[in-house]
Amino acid sequence: MAKEWLLPNEDYQFSFKEASITVFPKVYENVMRDLTRYSPLKEYDYRYVMTDSPDIRGIDIALLYQRDRFKLLNYQSLRIDSINESYRPTRDILHVTGLLINGDTLDVFVCHFPSRLEGVKKTEPYRLFAAQILRNAVDSLFAIRFRPQIIVMGDLNDYPHDKSVTNVLAAVAPTPYPERNGLYHLLARKAEKTNYGSYKYKGKWGLFDHLIVSGLLLNAGNRFYTDENKADVIRFPFLLMKDEKYGGVQPFRTYHGIKYWGGFSDHLPVYVDFIINSR
Repeated sequence: MAKEWLLPNEDYQFSFKEASITVFPKVYENVMRDLTRYSPLKEYDYRYVMTDSPDIRGIDIALLYQRDRFKLLNYQSLRIDSINESYRPTRDILHVTGLLINGDTLDVFVCHFPSRLEGVKKTEPYRLFAAQILRNAVDSLFAIRFRPQIIVMGDLNDYPHDKSVTNVLAAVAPTPYPERNGLYHLLARKAEKTNYGSYKYKGKWGLFDHLIVSGLLLNAGNRFYTDENKADVIRFPFLLMKDEKYGGVQPFRTYHGIKYWGGFSDHLPVYVDFIINSR
């Protein structure tokens, strides 16, 4: 749902005018306010909703939407409670419900699962716990929605092959006959390729940023649908910089430790386009 990019005074133009929905798994409220009030985005009538999480740094999760393409019905934060004394408060899961321009209901979940900072094995239970909260919420929608149209997006701090994705969320690569109550990872097959990903760690690319949809959204007979070929990682040159240590390129991040690099993020964005019709 994102296509054209306009970056003023640069060779590469980056515009949000085609992006009906944009999510931010790691953002401050004042940034969202400035984007919608004082940046060029104000011309496109964007609004946003966001969590009020217990993250000690004050970082939250937000969803930006165009009001003429997505009518907000409701949003809520799903709290990820502490599972032991060493657990550090993390960001809530943002659940947004709205109407598309064809009248269909769409549910969007935006996530940022607990980090791996203290070690993969030590922190894995926290991500599994967060994934179970998300899966429970998705299952509740499968139970009450006549036509469940669900998108799960965000930084899960896990790869598509990790337990939080494969075992708990049970998100798999798209199949020829997707199930109504199944979850399908639009980037799972691409993530198996060498040097593919949204994040680079110790010289190795991997996919931490996920695009997962419910089965109905893979049905070309549906009024709102997509497929895995319409999803990818955005690798515009201005988002990348030379990797002096490991070779190749890496995301052009804002900070490296305490050193200011002046870039955008240590993650590359991901996107998916949808087909929508009113029949």
